Amino acid sequence: MPGNRARLIVLHPALGPLDYRVPQGMHVEPGSIVIAPIGPRQYAGVVWEAERLPVEEIGDNRLRNLMGLADAPPVPAPVRRLVEWTANYYLAPLSGVLRMALSSSAAFENAPTIVEYRATGMVPERLTAQREQALERIGERQGLVRELATIADVSEAVIRGLVKVGAIEAMVVDTDSPYPLPDPNHAPPDLSPIQSDVASILRQAVGAETFQPFLLDGVTGSGKTEVYFEAIAAALSAGKQTLVLLPEIALTEPFLTRFAERFGCEPVAWHSGLRTSQRRRAWRAIASGKAMVTVGARSALFLPYPNLGLIVVDEAHETSFKQEDGVHYHARDVAVMRGKFEECPVVLASATPAIETRNMVELGRYEELKLPGRYGKAELPEIEAIDLIQEPPERGRWLSPRLVVAIDETLARKEQALLFLNRRGYAPLTLCRHCGHRFQCPNCTAWMVEHRLIRRLTCHHCGHTHPTPEICPECETEDSLVACGPGVERIADEAKALWPDARIAVVTSDTIWSPAKAAEFVQRMEHGDIDIVVGTQLVTKGYHFPNLTLVGVVDADLGLDGGDLRASERTFQQIMQVSGRAGRGEKLGTVYIQTHAPDASVMQALVSGDAESFYAAETEARRDAGAPPFGRYAAIIVSSEDKGSAEETARLIGRSAPRLDEVMVYGPAPAPLAMLRGRHRFRLLVHARRAFDVQDMIRDWLGGLDWPAKVRVAVDVDPYSFD
Repeated sequence: MPGNRARLIVLHPALGPLDYRVPQGMHVEPGSIVIAPIGPRQYAGVVWEAERLPVEEIGDNRLRNLMGLADAPPVPAPVRRLVEWTANYYLAPLSGVLRMALSSSAAFENAPTIVEYRATGMVPERLTAQREQALERIGERQGLVRELATIADVSEAVIRGLVKVGAIEAMVVDTDSPYPLPDPNHAPPDLSPIQSDVASILRQAVGAETFQPFLLDGVTGSGKTEVYFEAIAAALSAGKQTLVLLPEIALTEPFLTRFAERFGCEPVAWHSGLRTSQRRRAWRAIASGKAMVTVGARSALFLPYPNLGLIVVDEAHETSFKQEDGVHYHARDVAVMRGKFEECPVVLASATPAIETRNMVELGRYEELKLPGRYGKAELPEIEAIDLIQEPPERGRWLSPRLVVAIDETLARKEQALLFLNRRGYAPLTLCRHCGHRFQCPNCTAWMVEHRLIRRLTCHHCGHTHPTPEICPECETEDSLVACGPGVERIADEAKALWPDARIAVVTSDTIWSPAKAAEFVQRMEHGDIDIVVGTQLVTKGYHFPNLTLVGVVDADLGLDGGDLRASERTFQQIMQVSGRAGRGEKLGTVYIQTHAPDASVMQALVSGDAESFYAAETEARRDAGAPPFGRYAAIIVSSEDKGSAEETARLIGRSAPRLDEVMVYGPAPAPLAMLRGRHRFRLLVHARRAFDVQDMIRDWLGGLDWPAKVRVAVDVDPYSFD
């Protein structure tokens, strides 16, 4: 392409590659981040290799000039290749994938400072309800006006009004201050012989600077983190950057603390909870190569590291690494591809590796490194099943007598207990005992969940919420509403009734919604300020509490409902993970699993500890069914606010399905979650042989069809959710 032209991917969801004129005096190259005009507006874009994006060229006289060059390093070639691969594999627009790499628009401006706002502590004379809510929710936090408005759930005008009266003040924040550099020699650990051997293999792989995927398979408490920290130390010594992916924001804080103990300072954190100023500072440090270690959620995977030497995916089995909206990518798999493009090792760390990962080990594509026992004197906990049919709880309660006695004994020994139930809120369903009315979300085919702590009914799919009514809205009968089934808040109420003197903490995404909240919880646990934790999956991983010796799984059958092919595997992984919280110090741990199906293969495997037999049986069942990883799935989800249009489009897609021996197309059918956020949903499922190119088939199939603009058609390659 001539030097005065440039082909761009612009961050506009509806547009493909576009050509622009490069003004005299501006120098661009593949990867340059530029500002381009589209109509009356300006968009960020990235210059791309023209030969990789063939489009019909237009004459020079029709080209528009680029508006400017961003004050940021070019996007490296390995990142550009990753964007192309991800867009091709997951059937996503290039601009949608690229947006994840350029996820801080403020980072492109040469503005080393930014003005943020914080509460002064002064209460204004005119304190309206909204002003009071804003000051209460903002607390000690700071941010831009729009960020504080979002935190407080008020309009920006309310925040600006508080600024005017002096209740909120402006402050200048330095957004380009350098991060401290981690020291690989700060506090080397005392590793066991097995840990040392595994760490040595990883250090050599980092030094080789070649692509090599590893599965670091170790039981909970075996010291996987300490081992891959040695690989990070090797990367630091070589001047290379490291990326560590974690599945939950709340996990970040315990990790930061452990990292600082080993390397003398915290790594750079990247997650959705960052303020604009923090995001800008982190992005620029990463893109310039000055951020040596980054820890973050899945979105950190696409950031433009120029000198990546190691990628670690911790808790690699976690399904939250799968993005369920926008670009439907799986961070575990894309991390491996990034390692391939960067020519660096990738470590997938897990106590319960996914069957897909185990299969890659069997095929010889990943190298398995095992840590078979817990570190030091800690031993794996004893696991017992409680048959709820034989040993039912008392009427109106959810904890069986044997579990209650075990908690009595634990508290008497001044030790801590954890009650696990993967269901937020007080009760999953509220109904009227007089007329039978059930509270359903107006936007989704889902029940409203009662959250008694905040006295509201909430939809966990779209976020719709309203106060819990005093009377039934259908028959207007007072005191007729009853809660059906338990959530963690209801279990916490039961625990308070049984152990009134115990200090009880509810740990869910509603209460631990930031790294700071997670740090506060960890501190309280370590200081012995909590006796009983009642929590969801948020407490199943990453935490290390030596005095926590008992775990009670309230409803082990919860995850087995529905038609999910991974249901048994997920249940096994989740309960093994939560079991791993018990007995991590010198005190022995015990786990009680409450179930109505103690003879189910997954429960038998948990009690016996025979993970290999369970995985072998699950793998064979998948092989027989041609299910992943031995076959391929792709979901097509059709949605619209108009049910007729969605159904008609789904039927059109179904009628047009290719008739091939290697492929079966099921549907269309209403989705199990038939309405979501006000959109009616229909699904089709493509099932193909492993070697078949599903993407090309779907691209040709859907590319030849037209449907109304109000209908949305999404493709989810390798789906994890079947709702």
